[in-house]
Parts: sequence; C-alpha cells; structure tokens
Amino acid sequence: MKSRFIQKLMTRLDRVEHGEVQQIVTRLARENSFLENVFEAMQEGVILLDIDGVIGFVNGAAGRLLGIDPEASVGERLSAKVRGLDWSMLGKPGRTVSRDLEVFYPEHRFLNFYLAPIDDLDPLDPAGYVMLFRDLTSTRAEAEEILESERHNALTLLAAGVAHEIGNPLNSLDIHLQLLGRKLRQLSPGERQPLEKNLATARDEIRRLDTILKQFLSAIRPTSPQRERHDLHRILHDTLELLHTELESRSIPVELDLAKSMPRAMVDAGQFQQVFHNLIRNAYQALPGDGGKITVRTGFNDYETVISIEDNGTGISPEHMGTLFEPYRTTKASGNGLGLLIVRRIVREHGGEISIESEENKGTRVTIHLPRGERPVRLLGAPESVIDLH
Repeated sequence: MKSRFIQKLMTRLDRVEHGEVQQIVTRLARENSFLENVFEAMQEGVILLDIDGVIGFVNGAAGRLLGIDPEASVGERLSAKVRGLDWSMLGKPGRTVSRDLEVFYPEHRFLNFYLAPIDDLDPLDPAGYVMLFRDLTSTRAEAEEILESERHNALTLLAAGVAHEIGNPLNSLDIHLQLLGRKLRQLSPGERQPLEKNLATARDEIRRLDTILKQFLSAIRPTSPQRERHDLHRILHDTLELLHTELESRSIPVELDLAKSMPRAMVDAGQFQQVFHNLIRNAYQALPGDGGKITVRTGFNDYETVISIEDNGTGISPEHMGTLFEPYRTTKASGNGLGLLIVRRIVREHGGEISIESEENKGTRVTIHLPRGERPVRLLGAPESVIDLH
C-alpha cells in the first residue's frame, strides 16, 4: 500500500515546489501518526495488508488476540504469522470475506474477522486490504453453554424414562415371540407358513426398536474413548468392507483420495468405525438413483488430521442446516436423527470438531478435524459467509 502511494507521489515530485514537498511529507507523517493512535485505541484488532498478504501494520489489540508481536510482524506474510489463514483463498480481488475463527494461542478464543479490499481507483486492483477482528468468545461460550445444558438435561431425563419404559417391554416381547415360534413349529406346514411370516415381521420391528433405543442411549451417555494409536485408513477400509454389500447392491462407487504416509492417530478404533459407518450411510442414502458417488479424502498437516466424506446427492436445504445436530430432526423417511449427534459427540471427545458444507441438488461434504497436538488456529463457519462484491 505504502509503496504504491509513494510511487505515485514520486511521479509528481518534479511538478511540485521544494517547500510544498516538505509540507506534504509533514502532513503525511501527522496523518499517519493520528491513524496509528486511532487504531491503537480500538478494542477490535486491525491488520493492514498489501495485495500479496504481507503485513503493513498491526495494532495492539490484534497482537493480543492472535499472539503476535505487532512490530515484528510488519513485512511478514499473514499466513506465516497466523497459521491456518491461507491468503490464496482469502485475498481475491473484489471480494469481502467475513469468517469466524477459533484461536488456540495465546488463549482459546472465538473471533470473527472481516477482510475488505482498500479500493484505489479500480475495485479489482485494490491498494491493499484491511482486516478487522472481534472477540466473540464470551458471547459464544454463554450461548453454547446454555443451549447444550438445556439439551443435555432434557435428553438425560428422557433417556432414563426410555430405558425403563421401552427397554423392559421389548425384552418381554422378544421372549414371548420366541415362545410363539416354538408353538408354531408344532403346526402343519400349511398353517405355519403365513404365521411365521407375521412372526418374522414382528421380530424385525422389535430389533429395529432395540437398535433405536441403543443409538439414543449411545448418543447421550458420557463415554471415555479408549485411545490407542491406529491407522485411520485401516479403520476406513474395515468400515467400507462392512458396508460393501449395501453399496454394491445400489451400485454406488466410493472414490478414495487418501494421503500418503498418513500418521497414526490416537483414537478409539471402535468409535471411529461408528463415525465412518454413520457418515458413509448418510452419504449413500442421499444419493440419486443413477450417477451418485461418494468421495472420501484424507490429509494432514503439522497440527491436524482431516477426513472428508462427500456425496453428490440431494444436499441439505438452508433451513435444515441449523438443526442437523438436534435429536430426531431428520429429512430421511427412515432416519431417526441421531447419527450426526453421535458422530459429533465421538469426534468432540477426541478433541476434534466436524464441519458440514452442503448445497441443495449438488451434494454434501462432512469434514472431520482431529488435532495432532497444539492447535494454533482453525477457520469456522459456512462458505456462504463469503460475500462476493462482483
């Protein structure tokens, strides 16, 4: 930004008197000092960048929020000082970006940043960018705490009633159906056949109810994962092997784009097989009759392992995106709305988080972020928070 202005000023210096040059320089110095004082007085963090993402100024608030030295950061690339912010994805001409950010150092905070181009003459050729940061930690924490507490209390109370009022009668019904089955074997084949069909249907329904009950209890019971170092790719392949018959019967291809030399992760293998099982089943249940496919990708960097499961199915409407993790909220005719709730609980108990991106009639991508160690920063929010000005 400064170099561009100075270049323009230099082209005009031969037309300006010596005394006027001194006045211009003095005025610029005063205005620069005034602006810096204004920025330092702000509670919001402010970072000024050039078009390549190189930092030109950092106020004290931004330094405290992001854990960086304002003076030492000048001249450095943003992506080098704040790991996790990819300038190639953010600094696109003519675009304003508003995103939520989770910062783990120097304190665990939730921030919102607003990145806007500083227009010169051509909006598509900006002089630089201004980045504003707001601390949303207390507001977000209070809202999430209240909401989670209310949900957990309601689910816990309901679980106690469900376990007693449904579990015991189901066991009793299953025992009596077994007794009926023994009685049926005493009948002639002609009389037995239609009754055995009805009996089989009753048994299937009881098993289905029992599965729903177990899923519900699994979703809300606090469990401690038994973590050991496991190969996530091996767990993924084992899950696909279990689902092979279902996928093959529907002619659904699964495309794997797996990272080479994937490091082993500290996970509970059984729980993560359940995570993959639920997400892959969700994916193929959303696929159309023909042309549907599932893509599984893995990757890693210094601080996290990333697994994404993507489909090109029906997608999720905007009005349903906000209720994905609410129990018994589902868009599927045969679903119970507990799958994603269970997935998120397991991932969070491993210190990770999941994000979901979806577009109606185009598909859905669910991404799991698992920490490998200290996590410096993580982008939050949906892609629609990016505002394209052109």
